[in-house]
Amino acid sequence: MSVEIKLPEMGDGIAAGDVLKILVAVGDTIEENQILVELETDKAVVEVPSTESGTVEKVHISEGENVPVGAVLFTVAGGAASAADNSKADTAELQEDPVPQETVAAPAASGNGSSAAAPAPAAAAPAPASSADNSLLPAGPAARRTARELGVALGNVPGSGRHGRITVEDVQSFAKGAPAAAVATGGVASGVAVPALPDFGKWGPVRREKMSKVRRLTADAMAVSWSQVPRITQFERIDITEMEEFRGRHKEKAKEMGSALTMTVFVIKAVLTALKRYPQFNASIDVANEEIVWKDYYHIGMAVDTERGLLVPSLRDADRMDIYELGRHLKETADDARSGKIDPDLLSGSTFTISNQGGIGGLEFTPIINWPQVSILGIGQSRLEPAVVNGQIVPRLLMPIGLSYDHRVIDGASAARFVDSLKKSLEDPEALLLGG
Repeated sequence: MSVEIKLPEMGDGIAAGDVLKILVAVGDTIEENQILVELETDKAVVEVPSTESGTVEKVHISEGENVPVGAVLFTVAGGAASAADNSKADTAELQEDPVPQETVAAPAASGNGSSAAAPAPAAAAPAPASSADNSLLPAGPAARRTARELGVALGNVPGSGRHGRITVEDVQSFAKGAPAAAVATGGVASGVAVPALPDFGKWGPVRREKMSKVRRLTADAMAVSWSQVPRITQFERIDITEMEEFRGRHKEKAKEMGSALTMTVFVIKAVLTALKRYPQFNASIDVANEEIVWKDYYHIGMAVDTERGLLVPSLRDADRMDIYELGRHLKETADDARSGKIDPDLLSGSTFTISNQGGIGGLEFTPIINWPQVSILGIGQSRLEPAVVNGQIVPRLLMPIGLSYDHRVIDGASAARFVDSLKKSLEDPEALLLGG
């Protein structure tokens, strides 16, 4: 008898994935748990294992196709299980796999800490739900449910509510026929129509390349943040001469413990100290309900430059770790993000984001807030510069930082105090590590 192998659930909020590579063909004999397909979702590249043993009778998908959860992937003849057993495919476990080699991408939007996307072009008829339907969009449960029921990609729907919030009526209206002009990122996220691009080919050769899922998600998140969040950036340069000396004295011990004492580890510790003193930086704003959401946990998002684009995995409960634990978790998390093995759950839930471009170059920059967070810290490259210490001009190692914050939640005086807290912590490593 023949049975169907379907695409199982792939995690909370993931409705579909793009087929990267089909690993079997019609006539192939397969075994249960054999990897059949490599699939790219919004958050990771996964391998889809077989739930059956038998001979591939039909392949229902093609490479590059966007496949929703529950879709039939293959028909297998002579399967060991019955058709009823095949329903287990809906909950089968997916195994993550390293990302294939793609074009190396620089950090999106000047090192911001975001992860979300530019949606596909809007059509007159309802579009199938896609990766644009994600938690970064300003929409409530009722609007999301309506979008699923009507088969509408939520990211394509311009919001008419306060601050661009997507309502049930917006989704219903879009399902009846959306204006073709709102197709670009700015139009989707802000509700403003964007003019069509000119024919660039008139002036010379051009190439077109489909945006990766991560790049689309990043574009959408940046548009949402840019259109919804009134931001200001506070700049400072911090003398980390003593901190660098302290780090140098403890690097070997850290290595013996399987850790890595990068400067980012100390920045995280300083940020945690400041967040506990000024909890509004760890909060979110609920505009629809006119409330501030205070969070009593500290999950630090770290912007990681990967071959697929910018990802922001979360260091959960970072305040419960010492510097050696932080160093180990930071390295492991960044490595997993770059290899594509990151747990998708870790790509959401951060309460504050840090974007460190110091290893690449450049000084101050303005990071874009990772909505629905209300602040983000950008770190530039540390450099030896002349400074006045005790009336003498001496060389000091100075680290430039930029703190972007949501002015609806945070006042300028609070931002100055937050930055001053970072400065004092990082210029006095002993006090920082003793909890001072």
